[in-house]
Amino acid sequence: MLLKAVFWDLDGTLIDSEPLWHDGEIEIAHNNGGEWNEDLGWACSGTPVTHVAEVMIAHGCTLSVPEIDKQLKDYVFKAEVERLPWIPGVQDVLRSLNEAGIPSMLVTTSPRRMAENIMKQSEGLFAGYVCGDDPYEHKPNPAPYLAAADKLGIAREDMAKCVVLEDSSVGLQAGAASGATLIAQTGWIRTDTSGLGQFASIESYDGIDAAALDGFVRQRLGE
Repeated sequence: MLLKAVFWDLDGTLIDSEPLWHDGEIEIAHNNGGEWNEDLGWACSGTPVTHVAEVMIAHGCTLSVPEIDKQLKDYVFKAEVERLPWIPGVQDVLRSLNEAGIPSMLVTTSPRRMAENIMKQSEGLFAGYVCGDDPYEHKPNPAPYLAAADKLGIAREDMAKCVVLEDSSVGLQAGAASGATLIAQTGWIRTDTSGLGQFASIESYDGIDAAALDGFVRQRLGE
């Protein structure tokens, strides 16, 4: 295989967690004098929680950014510890990669405890992770993906032989800037993410395995 590694975003790519974030945003906003709805939640999808908090305050929430940040992360973390809402078929893709000897890395803006929860519940299918608490610029900067490659000893000139799976606009921009072969997962996001540098788009994980991801790399490189 030409494929060297697969880098996975978390929300909307591995787990269908956006509804959890939006439920938390709505509850916190409405309990503290603000107005919020699902559309506003989707408009903030993929951005840091501090940015979401700033937008919530602009819509009337009386809490501070640190208070919203803590309450929202606590809400989602509790829900994910109880049950991870894995996207259908994604665990089979991870197992296929594992069996083929291709490492998977989690690359998320979420805090470390959420990344560690994924590691705990994924039964050793990830080689490691980069999270929002690590000392790198956040997406859309490519730094998290380049850091994940560094952890695996993958050189910059080999990034095209790696696949990034992303769903949000900021994540797709980060993946494209990293030089990786970028695949957009469009099945669990409601915003238009076209034209952001993706090599291909998929709506589900039907038919996706290690060989299929290797095929995307080969197509991109003209092999």
